Amino acid sequence: MSVKILIVEDEPAIQELLAFNITQAGFRALRAEDAESAWKQIGQDLPDLILLDWMLPSTSGPLLARQFRSEAKTSNIPIIMLTARGEEHDKILGLESGADDYITKPFSPRELMARIRAMLRRHTPAIPDEPIAIDGLELSPVSHRVRANGINIELGPTEFRLLCFFMNHAERVYSRSQLLSHVWDTHAFIEERTVDVHIRRLRKALEAAGKDHLIQTVRGSGYRFSV
Repeated sequence: MSVKILIVEDEPAIQELLAFNITQAGFRALRAEDAESAWKQIGQDLPDLILLDWMLPSTSGPLLARQFRSEAKTSNIPIIMLTARGEEHDKILGLESGADDYITKPFSPRELMARIRAMLRRHTPAIPDEPIAIDGLELSPVSHRVRANGINIELGPTEFRLLCFFMNHAERVYSRSQLLSHVWDTHAFIEERTVDVHIRRLRKALEAAGKDHLIQTVRGSGYRFSV
């Protein structure tokens, strides 16, 4: 699935230019002209990155950035602020509002795409290549295999990523929204209850080797991997 970039820009000419360059770079451009249409677009198709204009109808880019950061589903999406304001205090305000980067108009398409690629690289979750073993449960990210007590455990891709994340972050409690953010490699619009379904599948797969108890429910908080 191609990377999705949401353009929140109310000037049609600039929006069109941004969408053209994003598409030419091999990404998918999503469009919104104000806060309302941005939230509607996010509800339909969660983006991998947001290009956010400072001046928008009925609100401002910094205010909308704060709202994105306050919502679980959008809190970890990287934001690049686009603005004609070049003063230092404006840049500080943009970054403090939740933007990850700041680019001043006018800018070259090459610079913008370089910023986008750099931001995506920094925010792409990496799965460690080294095998990991805990309490007789062995996982190899490279060969995509899981074994326990001499038994090969067959996992779907989501359950495998979920187990890999848990084993690399043992003893820590993660909420459903945090697991969605860290584990789901496609930023599709997914309900938090979906996490429960995959947890049940993971436990069922581990049950044959007697390792299902390692995935623990922490009432009112989420889940953890613990021996």
